[in-house]
Amino acid sequence: MPQFHFVEEPDSLVETLRAHELLAVDTEFMRERTYFAQLCLAQVGTEGDIWCVDPLSGHTQDAFWTELLGHEWVLHSARQDIEVIYQTAGEMPRAIFDTQIAAGLLGFPAQIGYAGLVKELFDVEIHKTHTRADWSKRPLRDEYLEYAAEDVEYLLPAYETLTERLEREGRLEWARSDAKWLLDPTLYDIGAEQAIDRLKGARNFRGRKRAAAARLAAWREAEAIKRNRPRQWIMRDAVLLEIAWNLPQRESELASLDGMPPKLLKRVGHELLAAVASANDDASSYQPPRPPNEGQKALLKEMQAKVAACAADLGIAAETVASKRELSAVVITGSRKSRVFSGWRAELIGAELLELL
Repeated sequence: MPQFHFVEEPDSLVETLRAHELLAVDTEFMRERTYFAQLCLAQVGTEGDIWCVDPLSGHTQDAFWTELLGHEWVLHSARQDIEVIYQTAGEMPRAIFDTQIAAGLLGFPAQIGYAGLVKELFDVEIHKTHTRADWSKRPLRDEYLEYAAEDVEYLLPAYETLTERLEREGRLEWARSDAKWLLDPTLYDIGAEQAIDRLKGARNFRGRKRAAAARLAAWREAEAIKRNRPRQWIMRDAVLLEIAWNLPQRESELASLDGMPPKLLKRVGHELLAAVASANDDASSYQPPRPPNEGQKALLKEMQAKVAACAADLGIAAETVASKRELSAVVITGSRKSRVFSGWRAELIGAELLELL
């Protein structure tokens, strides 16, 4: 079992990390009270040691991040960890290996959790007892640190086992290329103009009402980013939709809307009215996404059938080859930029799907 260490001075770890090429990495973070996830702990593991590094201690950490980002990392279900580290350090690691992706390519469930994979590979039970811990609170309790350390303890052994099996199946490069896709910064770039896409209640709004919802959603997103507060803390969805539906022109009309907080009205009422007024300029360009027509539905089913057959031949889940969401986007937009048409997927199934398009 690796030795466990709690590190309050991140930069003190630089020379130690330099001696290792491959590192196991995990994070603990909080996002309940902020827009951007707050990194609260970074766990780094080697064959013999696990360091729980405190990024909130106030000590310098630039050298630590520079060194850590220069290594290849092993993570499990890496996307959220990469996102919070990218937001914290401003850079991506040199390379990553995602054990969840690797397991999926070997026939394990596509979204298998870390505890499930450890049980399958090593017959070891990991109990996720502190998933709701407040990781920003100091001092961290010993049982929290032990839990955090356990999250990286089996990553390197899993890497060894999975890479051996993948190499035997001729799929190791598949796993590496799929993990590399997670290092595309555009996956994590936040755009206020796309905020309307996350506002489910506006799905059936049309014309000026949808334009107003889009302008208000963009305003809220920008405000949330600027103040680093959750969107709902800036303005609740229900209030935003109420404004967009009623299209108020005066503050008295705003004040009469259901759920309108008086403090919000006083602070930014004029900005909300300006967003609504600006919806006049381009109402015709804001239309809800069109549902697929009958021809597109039939095409999607045909694509799904081909993907399912390909996945069955490989002995893996269909969504590991291409999810329904990915295929739907291809069918509706006609885009050839999907990952279905690149890398190992292009060789196995991409050409057949392109013929259908």
